[in-house]
Amino acid sequence: MDLTLATREVDGATVVAVGGEIDVYTAPKLRDKITELVGDGAYQLVIDLQGVEFLDSTGLGVLVGGLKKVRAHDGCLRLVCTQDRLLKIFRITGLAKVFDIHDSAEAALTA
Repeated sequence: MDLTLATREVDGATVVAVGGEIDVYTAPKLRDKITELVGDGAYQLVIDLQGVEFLDSTGLGVLVGGLKKVRAHDGCLRLVCTQDRLLKIFRITGLAKVFDIHDSAEAALTA
């Protein structure tokens, strides 16, 4: 399974719709995209995980790294996730308290 990334600008924020599996093989692609966006001055990121079928610890590490990158510029990184199996990973690891998790891109954008 490959990883797909689609970005769009909405009211000064950048939404990254992620599809597929985020694992040790595909996570670098997401990390590179986040690094590229922050390098281009995008500090308000919404990572939409609705199309993600699998997320491992490497993927979590990339999301935490992305959060650190945008916070270094007083930005924010919000997640969109409604899938119980992914939300459980965030709860078990304690990252549900670290990330702003919303049930839609629209909710994340207006938060």
